Formats: sequence, C-alpha cells, structure tokens
Amino acid sequence: MTTHNEEDWLKHRKNFKESLSVESLFVGLRNGLRSSLSSAITIIESSIQSDQEKATQLIDRCLPFTGKSIRIGITGVPGVGKSTFIESLGIQLVSQGIKVAVLSVDPSSERSHGSILGDKTRMNILASSSLAYIRPTASGNSLGGVAQRTRESILLCEAAGFEVILVETVGVGQSETAVHALTDFFLLLMLPVAGDELQGIKRGIMELADAVVITKADELPEKTDLAIQTYRTAIHLFPAKDSTWAPKVLSYSMFNEQSVLKVWEMIKAFEAEIKENGYFEQRRNEQSVYWMRESVRDLLWNRLLDQSSAYIQQIEKEVLEGKISPFKASHLVFNKLIEKK
Repeated sequence: MTTHNEEDWLKHRKNFKESLSVESLFVGLRNGLRSSLSSAITIIESSIQSDQEKATQLIDRCLPFTGKSIRIGITGVPGVGKSTFIESLGIQLVSQGIKVAVLSVDPSSERSHGSILGDKTRMNILASSSLAYIRPTASGNSLGGVAQRTRESILLCEAAGFEVILVETVGVGQSETAVHALTDFFLLLMLPVAGDELQGIKRGIMELADAVVITKADELPEKTDLAIQTYRTAIHLFPAKDSTWAPKVLSYSMFNEQSVLKVWEMIKAFEAEIKENGYFEQRRNEQSVYWMRESVRDLLWNRLLDQSSAYIQQIEKEVLEGKISPFKASHLVFNKLIEKK
C-alpha cells in the first residue's frame, strides 16, 4: 500500500522529470528562466547517453535563436585579475540593460574533479543582478582547461536572450587556442611588465589576441605606461590579422570606471568593423566546422571507450611497461575502432 508521503514523492518525481523535458527546458530558456538554463547546461555536460540525446534535441530546438550575441574570450595568467575585470565589465553592461552571461572554466581537483576557484563567489555583486548569469564549470579532463561543452553552453545562453557571452579560461596550457575557436573577440589580460619580462610571453598567445589589457594600472602606473609602449611595439611586428583589425593595447584599473568602459567601446568598434567587412559571419562559419570535427573526435573516442575499455587498458599497461611505443599503441587502438564498424 502506497503511503501519502510516497504518493507526494512520486508526484514530485514525475513533475521534476517533466520539468526537464526538452520542450519545457526550451520554453523556460526562451522565457529567460535561469533555472531552466542551469538545468539545460547540466544536461549538456552529462555523459549519460539519454542526456546526450536530449541535449542534441535541445540544441537543435534552440539553434534558430542563437548567434546574436558578441562572444568574448578572456584569458591571462592566474593572479592577473580576470574575475575582477570580468565583474567590472559585467556590472557596467548590466547597468546599461545588457544581459551578460559568464562561462568561467575553473581548474579541476585531480581527486574530486570539482571546481577549485568557484568564480560565482568571486563575482558576487555581478551574480546578484537579474541580468547576469554566471556558470563556473570544472575543466575536468578536457583539453587545455576548456570545458567540453562550452560551445553548446554558449548557444543555450544565446537562446536564453543573453547579449554578451564572456568566456574565461584558466589561463594555462592550450586553453587560449580553444577559447579563441569559441569566441569573436579574444582579450589577453597582462600584468604591467615590459622589457626582458616580455620574453617570457608566448608569441602564439600574443598573435591570437585582438587586444591586450594591462591590469592593476593603479598600482604600478610607471610600469604600466612602459608596458603599453612595449606591447604596442611587439604587436606591430606580427602579421596582419585576417579580420583586418589592428590589435589595441589598453590599461585597466578597478578604481577607474572609465578604463573598463574604454575596453567595451573598443570591443564594440571591433564588432562593427568585422561585421561590415564580412569577417564576423565567415569566422562563425569556420568555427562551426571546427567544432563539428571536434565533436566527431569526442564521439569516436567515447564509443571506443564504451566498447573496448578492457582492450585500451591493456594497451595502456603495455605502454607504461615500455613494451610498445605510444605511436604503435595509437595505431592498435585505431584499428580496434575500425574493426567495430
């Protein structure tokens, strides 16, 4: 015999499952419900097969309502002040009535795979705004610290009506390249260093940047001025960008509201320029193809893990013992995948 409490629980479970249906999540997203957006991103990030199928349906449903935001990638070494800058920028934007979403990828704990830094707690003023949405995500095992489903999360945020999407990277490894392939504008935050210290900066990161912003300008004004001159000289030595945009170098201080507004004005100028010359649409299309290929790689690898996990573990053991080379091992695993077809 079912008790009253059991009946209530079953009813609650049924209602909860219904609230997570593709249609209900889509309706919630389109009505700007942050709870629906959070649930949708959780499903996107899930590795459960049924959730992946639901995620694909939801993305297809949302696709006609995406693409209208400006996507901004923000990177920089730990300690450069990314969260402070992002919150300052976000506060200025929401004060203008602009809806802002922050997708912040944190370093992961090797043991628990959870988020270490917790950006939502570091942006508590911005998080309290009804026009802002902050989603800290542990990077887990994804390449370079960029969450595996960040691109799909961007699409969901756009379908939910967010006009500016800020993607913060961990700022280490190859995450910069991955975020560059996700966004329209790539912003590199740097501490006020110059001269010999500039030699330690990877050329590749500088070449990706559409702008360099020197942070903590109020603390070291003389070094900041020197750093601006040095970076401007360095940037002019790089090949011209396909977008025809000439990268800019600005400074930022959390105590100077105008400094973050100047950064936003620069981003708007960039957006206007690349939309006028056609590069905006070209780049978005190229990114779509790139992420299709990345998704195919992920699907193939996950399928192989599902079907041949014991075989892969044996091959990995032989690599660890030095019996075969990683190169040969990769071919053995690939051939195993072909056999499954």
